[in-house]
Amino acid sequence: MDRTVDNKFTAPGEVSPGVIDSVKKTERLKIRTRLKRSYRQIRTESVFKRTLVFMGLLMILLVFGIMLTLIIESIPSMKAQGIGYLWGKTWDPVRDVFGAFPFLLGTLLTSFLALFISVPFSISIAIFLGEYYPKGWLSNFLRNVVELIAAVPSVIYGFWGLAVLVPIVRSFETKIGVEPAGVGIFTAALILAVMIIPYAASLGRSIIQMVPSSLKEGAYALGATRWEVIRSVILPYTKSGLFAGILLSLGRALGETMAVTMVIGNTSLIPKSIFAPGNTMASVIANEFTEADHPIYLSALIELGLVLFLVTVIINMLGNRIIKRFINE
Repeated sequence: MDRTVDNKFTAPGEVSPGVIDSVKKTERLKIRTRLKRSYRQIRTESVFKRTLVFMGLLMILLVFGIMLTLIIESIPSMKAQGIGYLWGKTWDPVRDVFGAFPFLLGTLLTSFLALFISVPFSISIAIFLGEYYPKGWLSNFLRNVVELIAAVPSVIYGFWGLAVLVPIVRSFETKIGVEPAGVGIFTAALILAVMIIPYAASLGRSIIQMVPSSLKEGAYALGATRWEVIRSVILPYTKSGLFAGILLSLGRALGETMAVTMVIGNTSLIPKSIFAPGNTMASVIANEFTEADHPIYLSALIELGLVLFLVTVIINMLGNRIIKRFINE
């Protein structure tokens, strides 16, 4: 007896054609959704990449624009003073005699002395917060305090230096037999040292926390002490990052103006010692820019800014070369 099977029914174990069509439609929808999502992601990534490229080119153009502006505005001073402007020792606006050497020397002395004072504190704070107490309320409290130091306006540091630090330095100078001026290169370096500690400390802490745990655990397994792990594992692994933080601190010290202006003494003479009054390029520009009453005087101050700009660029280029050498080692 023949049996005819209606299209509406299927034999046991077989799949209905309607179900197959439904599954195919679902798969097509999933594929379309994935294609739309992939296209949207590709388009978003393309826009994001173009935005990053645009911002990078904009920053390069901004830097070159600043340098070009400084060069153009410095041309009258370059024509009047020549190359002798860099090592000239006299700054006399009345006679139109301008020499940048005392201010260049004052800038380098204050910045590198501040860096020398701040580096032990910065690295110690970075190791303490990154290795000994990476978590907990004490770590959070100290980290916030360190970051707060960077947030304090420089004029506040200047007032604090005049009210607190200058009398202390004056008393110290009296004890060691130095003229007790109180203000000078040493006082400005102390202010700068306090101001730049957070930059190297914060970056150093972040780099130390990125050291792989397997390296430290392997050293401990071999019987190394905490100090040996820090000296032989953490510091070699993070030396490029620590140096980058120190370089960032130096850049901050080179350009500081207000706090240094208030405690450095503001004299155009070459400092005879680190306790003598002096001046930096930034402080001279801040003090005398509004007093520049003729073109050569104004151009000489702008050329001083150009020298400061070039010094900062050269130091950063040398620092980047040292960092690359650390990485290659």
